[in-house]
Amino acid sequence: MNKPSMIKIQEFARLTGVSIATISRVFNHHPNIRPDLRKRVFAAAREHGYHPRLSLKQKNVVIITPYNAVWPVQSCVDMILMALTQEMPRRGFRLEILPVNNRDRLEDMQFCAAVAIGAEPADFADWPDRFPVPLVIMDRDGKSNPSHVFYVRSDEAQGMKIAISHLHERGCRKIGCIVHGDPGTGNADLRHAAIIRALNARKFPCDDSLVMFSGPGSERYVELIGKLLKRGVDALFCPGGNAGVMAYYAFSLYERRVPDDISLIASEQTAFSNYTVPPLTTISPDYAAMAASTADVIEACLDGERPQAHTILPYGLIKRESVALPQTPQVTSKRK
Repeated sequence: MNKPSMIKIQEFARLTGVSIATISRVFNHHPNIRPDLRKRVFAAAREHGYHPRLSLKQKNVVIITPYNAVWPVQSCVDMILMALTQEMPRRGFRLEILPVNNRDRLEDMQFCAAVAIGAEPADFADWPDRFPVPLVIMDRDGKSNPSHVFYVRSDEAQGMKIAISHLHERGCRKIGCIVHGDPGTGNADLRHAAIIRALNARKFPCDDSLVMFSGPGSERYVELIGKLLKRGVDALFCPGGNAGVMAYYAFSLYERRVPDDISLIASEQTAFSNYTVPPLTTISPDYAAMAASTADVIEACLDGERPQAHTILPYGLIKRESVALPQTPQVTSKRK
């Protein structure tokens, strides 16, 4: 949010025709304020450039999560939520978890900020008209406006690039890719475009028969992996969801061994990636850094500062045993 303007609350009360106490209740999100009055005060604040300093004493933060298990984001949601529940209380914030389908309850709650995990930005386009507090949308990208909506996400282009680069360095030359989700949903388009660029940069084949979308859920993985195996791929990269486990299952059905017959990289799932046989090489968002960046944005807003609208953090590559080591040429010596 912007630095507090020169207009005082007394002058703003006179311009809007309501009491100072009422304005204070509106901007502290008191539950007894009528929706029409709240909307009128917010509209007047935008018109006159009034930006109250949010109270540092009001430390309630609402975490908005998907209502149902939503793929491909649910596993990521769980890990982001775990990082937030560690970082935010360390900063003195109190958390309340609210499923997105219950977000109308926000009208009856007092909070200084909200965090939406894996949410579509379009679903929060009316945020400035309803609430005077910052909203941080995690694991998604969106426009810089409205003014107090912020984005914290991983660098999808960098994440896809390091996976393809690792397979290339290990000698893989025909890589099949399955991007979890449908086009137009979540981060699927960003990942698909980044994979195509990374493959093109190495002059690897990358037509639609090698780079695919999984669709919702995990039902199509066995079928799609079967098609990729028929195309003669020597590696599989499948970002998102529980694709790693599904890939292991599919390879067992097709009697292919990892990494002897095919190399595999997927997205990190802390519950099992290190415990598969062999342990799974993965790309992983820096969940601790995402949580810390989210807390930084909220604290800056509460302090009257204007943080950057977008925070983009690099993925990490966790190298385990599911990618084959590069072949070393055998040297045959001639006997004299």
